[in-house]
Amino acid sequence: MDLFSTCILYLAILYVSSCLIYLVRKQKLKGTSLLPPGKMGLPIIGETLDFVMAGRKGCPEEFIRDRTIRYSPNVFQTSLLGENLAVFCGASGNKFLFSGENKYVTSWWPRSVKKVLLFPEDLEKSFNEESTKKRSFLLEFLKPEALQHYIPIMDSMTRKHLEVDWSPYKEVRVLPLSKKYSFALACCIFMSMKDPEHVAKFSASFSLVTAGLMSVPINFPGTAFNKAIQGGKSIRKELLSIIKGRKKEIMEDKDTTARDLLTRMLLAEDKNGQVMKETKIASMIIGLLIASHDTTSTSITFVVNYLAEYPDVYEQVLKEQVAIARSKCQDELLNWEDIQKMRYSWMVACEVMRLSPPAQGAFREAIADFTYSGFTIPKGWKTYWTVHSTHKDPRYFPEPEKFNPSRFDGSGPAPYTFIPFGGGPRKCPGKEYARIEILVFMHNLVTKFRWKKVIPNEKITYNPSPIPVKGLPIRIDPHI
Repeated sequence: MDLFSTCILYLAILYVSSCLIYLVRKQKLKGTSLLPPGKMGLPIIGETLDFVMAGRKGCPEEFIRDRTIRYSPNVFQTSLLGENLAVFCGASGNKFLFSGENKYVTSWWPRSVKKVLLFPEDLEKSFNEESTKKRSFLLEFLKPEALQHYIPIMDSMTRKHLEVDWSPYKEVRVLPLSKKYSFALACCIFMSMKDPEHVAKFSASFSLVTAGLMSVPINFPGTAFNKAIQGGKSIRKELLSIIKGRKKEIMEDKDTTARDLLTRMLLAEDKNGQVMKETKIASMIIGLLIASHDTTSTSITFVVNYLAEYPDVYEQVLKEQVAIARSKCQDELLNWEDIQKMRYSWMVACEVMRLSPPAQGAFREAIADFTYSGFTIPKGWKTYWTVHSTHKDPRYFPEPEKFNPSRFDGSGPAPYTFIPFGGGPRKCPGKEYARIEILVFMHNLVTKFRWKKVIPNEKITYNPSPIPVKGLPIRIDPHI
């Protein structure tokens, strides 16, 4: 039997087995009263294809909007990634999930995601317990008081990036350049990795991972999921090598100062005097680098996009940033006080993230049966909150398709409506890092260039972050 026939037979067996499991689950749920309205779709596949295709068409909110109209504006059931899922909608749904952490729900990721990101020995361990430990450590490193010391580094790297990768050209593609910049910055700040060739090689593996992280989990050569797994293996191997090298330097007293996140993690001890395992350190850095590779670079890309589309907004951002630049001595780098002055620029960035959110939402798992909006969510079901149930809802944002940074003036949007970083105990710990990175980039970009889009109506697709299909090519003109 050839390889193709073997693959087909394997898939057939897998699908039949999955159908049987699906039917058993469905039978068990018959006795459960008042489940949220909705449908599960096909066995195992569920409505995953509908969910993915809505994103590929550039309208991920349609998947949510169509079902809230058809079933319930508060919560509906579906099946994604082979799991029974309750999708919570609106500000009330967001508030319930964010405030119900460890009471009704807990963090959950599909096994396919964990298979790509985690070390094999960690797959069956308590993911939530480890995640809690990691968050407490990251919150300490990523708090504003700690990050302000890295602002001059960010500013210096941004200037060099624009000088090397933008200035020599009349036309550039923003998305790949913003990914290159964001990843190099993260490698420098988290691990003091500065060699461009080393960073580029490392970045290639991350590109494989992010492209296949939420793909159909079929592990055959050539599939996006298989490439993601191979990329994950390469990343873990490389990180362990870097960690062992840094550990040796510390033991030889060559690197005893906690100059970056990696050294801090290697030096940190728990209450029993135990240091963190190398695999745990590697897993934490992987998560940070993946976030840096996709979400922040996406936000930067769409800031450039919207500033090109709205010249009046660009002029206001330019005015604010020029005032900051003129208050500095020649070649003086940005500092924390300068970032605090970029109030309008951050309003612009927030409106960009409202219209083109870098992340669509996150999963949770029900840890007990509970009731919401009159419906029962059984223990073991997965839940999902999504930016698409509020960001473009006219109840929360009048004229939701209009680009209007003034929405974020004063007290800003109502609580639980603007959630690009999530909320509650599991709110993205890197929010302040992302804010500083975006603002530093905006400062340098607008004070150096004007630009126009090469493709005025470039198609946008989601996978899962929004992506201009041609990479957002722009023509740039330096300020005279």
